[in-house]
Amino acid sequence: MSQGAGGSSSLLLLAGLLSALGPSPTSSIHVYTQREVHGTVGSHVTLSCSFWSSEWISEDISITWHFQAEGSRDSTSIFHYAKGQPYIDDVGSFKERMEWVGNPHRKDGSIVIHNLDYTDNGTFTCDVKNPPDIVGKSSQVTLYVFEKVPTRYGVVLGSIIGGALLLVAVVVALVYLIRYCWLRRQAALQRRLSAMEKGKLQRSAKDASKRSRQAPVLYAMLDHSRGTKAVSEKKAKGAPGDSRKDKK
Repeated sequence: MSQGAGGSSSLLLLAGLLSALGPSPTSSIHVYTQREVHGTVGSHVTLSCSFWSSEWISEDISITWHFQAEGSRDSTSIFHYAKGQPYIDDVGSFKERMEWVGNPHRKDGSIVIHNLDYTDNGTFTCDVKNPPDIVGKSSQVTLYVFEKVPTRYGVVLGSIIGGALLLVAVVVALVYLIRYCWLRRQAALQRRLSAMEKGKLQRSAKDASKRSRQAPVLYAMLDHSRGTKAVSEKKAKGAPGDSRKDKK
């Protein structure tokens, strides 16, 4: 898997910006590489190298790549560019797996390593000289070869933060939903209680109206019963006189 495309573009852009700023007071050359590159066994990677020089690109420009294997103290030259020609060193394990993809006139000294293996783990150093501008530091990039490229820490951290934010959003949404349902239920219960209270008041008013209409009827019935009783009593009192008259 190639990890150098985006890094190479960024390095070239940085070199172009520095070039546009004009000559450096110290007339030193600046070399830039990525800090580290990841690759998988059998794949390929681009080792990007860009530079800024206070001088015009001369025909004598030289670009050299060195390799220091992981755990080793020795550094070996694996590639050299000079007099307009790239040279891949015959020694080492990179001679049939390396490809020159740079362009010095574009301030690019990148190489590609194909068919990666675990033995490719180590540090690669890019050094550029553009006479008379030869003062400056080289730049190093570390290559890590894996069976599978591990997920980077930033991706893992971003996933964790994203998941936490999503969980918080879900909890907040649930709280608002529960509150909304509770308020809606309370409003419905309040309307129901109001309706029940209103119904009771209406029934009470109807009962009072019925009682007010029934009172005169009751009074009339009572008066009628009292009148009938008085007539009966009068008749009962007059009955003995009539019987005496009949005897005479």
